[in-house]
Formats: sequence, structure tokens, C-alpha cells
Amino acid sequence: MKTQRFLQSLTRQLTHWRRWYKALRHKRQLLGAMKCKSGNNRRRRLKRDIFSYVLIYILKKISANSEYQKREIALGSMTKSLKTQAGIDRSGCSWVHEQRFTVVLAIAIVSLTGVMGHKLYNQPQLKVGTRAPETIKAPLTAIIEDKKETEAQRKAVSKSSLTVLMIDAEVTEKINQNLQELLDLGNEIRTTAGSFPFFDTSILSVYIQHYLRSCSASEWQALLATLENNSKQNLGLLLPKQQIRSLQENYFHSQLPTQNSQLKILNSQFPTQKTDFTQAVAELEAYRTTTSEQNLSSLITQISQSRQAYAQASAQLLQPETTNSDNSEMVYSETILLDLSDDEWAKTQTGIRQSAERMLTQGIPHGLPPTILQNAVSLQVQGLVPKNAEPLATKLLLAVLQPNLKQDEEQTKQQALKAAAGVTPVMVEVQQGEVIVGKGKLITAWRFEVLEYYQLIRRENNWLELAKLAGFVTMAIGIFVWVEKQNKCQLRQRDRLLVLLLTLSTPGVIAMGVQYTTWSGVGLLLGSFYGRTLGVTVVVLLLLLLPISMEVSIIGLLAGAAGGILGSCIAQRLRSREELALLGIAIAFTQGGIYLIAKLIVGAAFAAGWYLVLQEAGLFALSGLVWSIVALGLSPYLEQLFDLVTPIRLAELANPNRPLLKRLATETPGTFQHTLFVSTLAEAAAKKLKCNVELVRAGTLYHDIGKMHDPLSFIENQMGGPNKHDTEINDPWKSAEIIKKHVSEGLVMARKHHLPTAIQAFIPEHQGTMAIAYFYHQAQQMAQADPSITVNEADFRYIGPIPQSRETAIVMLADSCEAALRSLKDSTPEQALTMLNNILRARWQDNQMVDSKLTRDEMTEIAQIFVEVWQQFHHKRIAYPKLKSSNEKLAKG
Repeated sequence: MKTQRFLQSLTRQLTHWRRWYKALRHKRQLLGAMKCKSGNNRRRRLKRDIFSYVLIYILKKISANSEYQKREIALGSMTKSLKTQAGIDRSGCSWVHEQRFTVVLAIAIVSLTGVMGHKLYNQPQLKVGTRAPETIKAPLTAIIEDKKETEAQRKAVSKSSLTVLMIDAEVTEKINQNLQELLDLGNEIRTTAGSFPFFDTSILSVYIQHYLRSCSASEWQALLATLENNSKQNLGLLLPKQQIRSLQENYFHSQLPTQNSQLKILNSQFPTQKTDFTQAVAELEAYRTTTSEQNLSSLITQISQSRQAYAQASAQLLQPETTNSDNSEMVYSETILLDLSDDEWAKTQTGIRQSAERMLTQGIPHGLPPTILQNAVSLQVQGLVPKNAEPLATKLLLAVLQPNLKQDEEQTKQQALKAAAGVTPVMVEVQQGEVIVGKGKLITAWRFEVLEYYQLIRRENNWLELAKLAGFVTMAIGIFVWVEKQNKCQLRQRDRLLVLLLTLSTPGVIAMGVQYTTWSGVGLLLGSFYGRTLGVTVVVLLLLLLPISMEVSIIGLLAGAAGGILGSCIAQRLRSREELALLGIAIAFTQGGIYLIAKLIVGAAFAAGWYLVLQEAGLFALSGLVWSIVALGLSPYLEQLFDLVTPIRLAELANPNRPLLKRLATETPGTFQHTLFVSTLAEAAAKKLKCNVELVRAGTLYHDIGKMHDPLSFIENQMGGPNKHDTEINDPWKSAEIIKKHVSEGLVMARKHHLPTAIQAFIPEHQGTMAIAYFYHQAQQMAQADPSITVNEADFRYIGPIPQSRETAIVMLADSCEAALRSLKDSTPEQALTMLNNILRARWQDNQMVDSKLTRDEMTEIAQIFVEVWQQFHHKRIAYPKLKSSNEKLAKG
């Protein structure tokens, strides 16, 4: 070391002298180039320069040595500090590792408090309604929006905005129904009156036909008498007196006494006109002239029948059934309905319907004056109905039409928002030095806005409320830890971190302003990973904590928590991801249903629009389904990342089509059959002792995968061939190492295929620290034959560890008893039970069950279960008689 340091110093010194010589030579060249008259001056100057260079070198040398020493000291001190820092880091890491449970709890308290109490940070010290501690002035001139005034103007504009109307479909449908009922009533009345015109209009005009059937009885008698007289005078013929008298009697008898007053009213409304009478007589006489007296008699009979029907229809017009119940007005109180021909009535109906459709499509607003509505109806019916039917159509439409416009709330709201958005913000100029608020003055909303604009509201954290929230969070975490211990569920620190992350997701989503938070996903994942007790505990604690510091809907919390509790209670019972998907649908219906029922209970569904409540219930149901789908998608990744075993993952690992199990079945068929029998024994015992059957099944299938590294070293794979331990190896120490290697190789394979730690534990723990008895006994025999050989029992024992759980202990016992049970053929169950008890007693006395929490009584019960399974596999069969071959029969024959 000293020689190396000397050589380094010498090298540095030679390098420095070389550089100094080059500088001196360059200086001499410069001196020779100068034209100096005095040679003495050149020599003195040269000496002075040489002296100065030597002095500079000496000083540099001294400084170099001192710098080197300082550097050495610095490096030494740095090394010591690094060693000290490394020691501190190691001690700090070891302390954190020892206190990791406390560290995780501290992280949980801080993170939950921080997320739930996010609004408690950066709160303003000066608030609206408080008094200013001092006079505060504006630091600079600025134009600030007066939000309160702007909002007031926007509200005023919103209120004054026009209301958007829409057609009320229910009212419109009701109006059309009422209109159709009135038209049907008119059709019934006209059916009673008979068709009109009732005779050929080329013989009797429409007007005369109307006169003949609507004239008074006296006019009709006079008309009949005139026709009879004309017949006597002109033709010398008389109508049969008996026939005329019969017609008169029939007509008068048809007029009921109760209708006399009504007929008088009709006669007064339609007085006899002389011209009508004369024209009617003339047309009837002309008909008699062109035809025969018999045809005229038939016509008079037909006219009489039409008059009777008309009288009945006219009386029906005055009955109460023809009144409109809404307006208490007799729509068909006049005979205009009967005066219309069939074609005119058909056109009138069509025109009425078209007019109503037009007006209802345009809409009739509330508060429309009756005169305006009447004028509008009159304009509509013009041109659509016959002229003489316009009064009837107008009256009928006015009887049924009513306002059919209602407010369109959504469009009105949008119109108001659009109008409010168009309002220009009210801006106020604040001058520099202007007093914003005086000392002791109340801080108004406007002053607070100005202070906030200038960032003078003195924001700070609300430490008191944060401390209170931290206390509640600490209590909740304490309850969770207590439930964890009572549930006898040993969580690792990574498990606690996962529970914390899932718990933080619920208030985290709410903090982002989304009320449809992760209840369903959290409950489903926690229930699937850690069981229903811990899952329900977390959901209930969140339900109690969130309303303390966060603005959330209580009904929304209850609906979400119900979905989370349902997921926590059922998730661990399911054995496939398809069933989990169906559970997500059930959670969705639960959340939506609970929200809807809660709204109905508090009456909010009737106070607000019911469709809004249904919409919110649908959104809660949809959020439950969406978060369940997210949880299903994250589940495999979380299982892999946090090394979790769920019933679904265990079922997937136990699938015989897994690559590792397929290799085990093909490369080591004997070991695979041994594994299946051990699995059957272990599952039966685990089920009886209420252990994790899925974990036992999956762990047993993988417990001997290490035998694939050298299958022929294990007797179950030799298929009756030579045993390589006797023929090739013939060394108990090497054979023991090969046998023990199936544990280490199995762990390597398990890690390579990313098997969970819980499954990997079955590989070493199913052997524990048991002795490899066969080769240990062989080595002892060799030591007895050769005293120079020393036998160390540790060389013939597995490395361990011994079983740390009831599940791995059951597999150890099943593995130990499997070979013994296979060797039994004609033994009784009692003999088999005695042999198994001896094997299990040996494991107990070898201290293999110390850490497994299995009791001696349970081991006795396990032996009985193993015997029962053995009996199921080796049940007795019927001994079939030996049949002689056909060749023997032929030979004897």
C-alpha cells in the first residue's frame, strides 16, 4: 500500500516538473525575441523569473500535499459517515419491519382521515357573517365580478322567461273521446228519424220532404183534405174514406200524451207557410197525375211513417241523455241535426273532426277568452262543413274543446337557463387602497368575494375537526382489528394494505363528486377475499363514518351499503366467476330497489317528479352493476398481486387441465394416482373438521410436483421395474438427498408457475421434518458393519418446516397413511384403524403437529375418517365361479 502511494506521488511530481520545464522554455524564447539593449538586465530578469517559478512550484507542492491530506481525511470521514448512515438505515428498516403492524395502522388512520376530511383542508379563516379582526384594504386596482348581484339578475331573467308549452296528450285524448261520443249520439238520433231524404228527390224535392215530415198535425190534415177535394173535383175519384180515416187515426194515436207539449213547441218553432203547403200539394198532385192513385196512397203512407219517426227523434232531442255533462248545455236541442241530409251529415262529421284536430294540434292555452275560442271555431268550420251545418258544428266543438296545453318543465328550464346564461356578469371596480372591510365590521358576501379575489381570507387547515375525524377513524380501525382477532382470521400486512386501498376507494370516489361510489365492488372483493364477517364490518364502518365529514345522501348511503353487504355475505360461497357475475346483477337490483323503497317511505317520490326518482334508482342499480363488473375484472390481478387464494381461484388451480397437473399425470402417473388418493382422504377429513376443503384439494394436487425432476427415484413410478436406489446408487446418503430434493424442486416449480404461497406451503409442510426411515435404517446397518461410518440423523430428515396450519397437517397425515392403506387387502377395518392410529401417534410423538393446532382427539377422528374412505375404495365384491373354456368342453366331449 505504501509503495503504491509512493509511486503515485512520484508520478504526480514528474508530471509537474515536465509542465514547469515547458513553461520555462517558452519564457526563454520570448526573452530571446525581445530586443533589449542591456544584457545585465536580461540576466537579472531571467534569474528573477526562475526564482519566481521555483517559488510557485514549492507553494503548489505544499498546497497539493495539503489538499491530498484533506482529500484523504474527507474520504475517510465520508466512509465513516456512509457506514454510520448504512447502520442507521439498517436499524430503521429493521424497526419498520418489527413495527410493520403499527406502521400500517398509522398509514390507515392518516390516509382515511385525509380522504374523508378533504374539505377540512385550506378552509377560510374569515367567513361570511363574522367580524373583521382589522381593517383590510385593496392592495391594487381590480375589476371584480359581483356574483350575488349577477345571480340575482339571472334569477330575475329566468323567472321572466317565457314558459314553453306542450300538448297534453291525456287531455287531447279525452277531448277526442268526448267528441266521438257526441257524434255517436247524433248518429243514434238520426237513425231514429230514419234516412233523409226518404223519397226520390226528382218527384218530391228535399225541401218539401223536410216540410212534409216536420209540419204540424193540422197542416198535415189540411194537406190530406186538400188532396181529397182535388181528387173529387178533378178526377171524380175519392180516396177511400176508410183509408184516409185510418191514416188520420194512426197518426194521432201515435202521438203520446206526454209529447203534446213538445209537439206544440215544435209547431211554434216551424209555423205553417202557405207557399210550402201549396208547393207540397202541387208536387203530390203532379205525382198522382203521372202515376196512379194507388201509388199516391203508398207515398202518403210512407210520409206518415217518416213523420212518426221524425216526431220520435224530435222528442229524443229534448231528453237529458243528449246534454253535455261538462257544460250542461243541450248540444242537439235544435232540429238542425234532423234537417241535414245523410250526405250533409257525413260531411259535417268529417269537417268537425278535421277542425278539432287542427285546433288541438295548435293547442288551446289556459285562460283563453270564450269569444276568441268561439271565433276561432267559426273560422275553422267554414268551408269544412255545409253552410247550414255550421251552427251545429260550432256548437258541438265548443261543447267539447278545452285547454290542452301544459307547461314543458324540461324545455322551460332549458329556456330559463339559456336566458340566464345570456346575462352579462355585473363587474365592480375596486380601487387600490379602498377599504374592503373595516375593523369590527361584518363580512358580507360581497366583501368576502373581494377578499377571496385578493387572497386575503387567510385559509388554514381545520386541525380541530381533523383531530375529531381522526379519533372516529381510529375507533373504527380498532373495531376492525377486534373483529379480525375474534374471527380468528390472520391477515398479513399486505392483506391489511389491500383492505385499506379498497376502503379508500369509496370515500375517494365521493370526494371526486360522484355519489355512485364503489360499495358493490368493495363488498364483493372483500367478501370473496376475506369472508363475509370482515366484508360486512368494513361496509358498516364506512356507512357510519362517511356522514360525519362528507356531504352525502343518507338514502344513497343505505342503498349502496345494502349492495355491499349483500356482496360480502354471498361472494365467498360462490365457486365460479359466472356466479359472481349473477351476484353483480343481484346487487344492482338490491341497490336500485332499496333506493326506490326508501324514497317511497319518506314520500320523496310524491313530492318530486316520480320519473326523477325512478331515474335515480336506475342509476344506483346501474352503478352497482358497473362496480361489480370492475371488481370482477380486477379480482384476478389482485389475487396475483397480493398473493390471495379465493374459492374461485382454488377451483381454477384444481382443474386437471392446468399445465402443471397435466405434466404430473403424464410424466409421473404413479405419483398422480397417489396424489388423487391422498386428495380424497384429505378432503374427507377437512370437510369433517370444517377446514378449507378447496385449499386442501388444490394443495394436495400440487404437494408432490417436485417428483417430476426424477420420477424413477420414487417407487410408485417404477411400475415394477428395478429400483435405481438398489441397483445404480446404492448409497443411502445420496438416495436421501434425491428424496429430499423433491421438496426443493417442487418449490422451484411452484414459484415458476406463480402458485400462491398458501399452495406452496403444502410442498415442504406435508413432509415437515420427518425422517426418511428406509434409508436412515439402511445407513445405520452400514454403520454397524463399518464402525468408521458415522450416521447423522439430520442428513436423513426433511428440512421442514413442520405443518403450520390444520390443512397442511391433514395432508401430511393423509400422505403418511396412503401407502399403508394401499398395502391392506384382506384386513378388517379394526386392523386398519389400529395401524393408522400407530402412524398418527408416531407423527404426534415426532412433534410434527406442534404448530398445526390439531388436537389429539381430532387425529383419532381423522384416522376413523381415513378408514371409512378406504372401505369405500376397497369394498367386497362377489366371487364369480371359474368358467371352463370351450376347448376343454370339446375335449371332454
